[in-house]
Order: sequence, then C-alpha cells, then structure tokens
Amino acid sequence: MNVLFPALLRFSDVGLLLLRLMVAAVFFASGLSHVRDRAERSKSIGATPGFTLFLGSAELLGSVGVALGILIQLAAAGLILIMLGAIQKKVFVWKTGFWGGRSYGWHYDLMLAVMNLVIVVTGGGKLVLLG
Repeated sequence: MNVLFPALLRFSDVGLLLLRLMVAAVFFASGLSHVRDRAERSKSIGATPGFTLFLGSAELLGSVGVALGILIQLAAAGLILIMLGAIQKKVFVWKTGFWGGRSYGWHYDLMLAVMNLVIVVTGGGKLVLLG
C-alpha cells in the first residue's frame, strides 16, 4: 500500500466514527423534520403524509443505527435506498440537474449514498455496539 502518512492509519476507526456521526446527524435532522411537520414536508417532497411519516421514521431509525453501530450495515443500506429514491425523484420527476435546478441538485444525495456505502463495506469500523 502506497500511503503518504502511514501513521494516520491507526486513526481509521475514529475517522469512520466521525463519518458515521455526520451521516447520522444529517439523517436524524431530516427524519425529525419529516415526522414533526408531516403535512408541510409531504407537500414539499410530493408524497402522502403517511409515506412522509414512514420516510421520517426510517431516517430516524437508520441514523441511530449508523451512529451507535447497531445493525450498522443494514441501517446504512436502508439509508442508501432512501437516497436512491431521492435521486430518482430529482432526476426523473423534478428534472433537477446534478448541481441544481428547481431545488438543490442531487449531488448532495449521491454524496450521502456514497458515505453510507463506505459504512456498509467497512462495517463502520471497530467502534460499534453490535455489528
């Protein structure tokens, strides 16, 4: 392995924990918004209030799983599915470009999907409660 700063590799689990906490913060805030303001959020995303509640609940549960490392790969995979749904809506329904258009672009959603993919393939590192 050709690594410029090999001494930093000992902090890889801390780096993965920080990645997980950032992902969890984003999804927790989003999920809370979906659950608290169902009617308003459902209008803004073009979904029913019932689906918005489901989506928010899934984001909340996924964020807790990713943050604490509880069923982490399953939680991160679920959050990837949510982001793929968001990307599909932006690209095919709202006709939003990568960087923007009607709302912010789907680059943000893709970034979150890839961050979760890193969590899935690494298992989130060693700093987890249950793998």
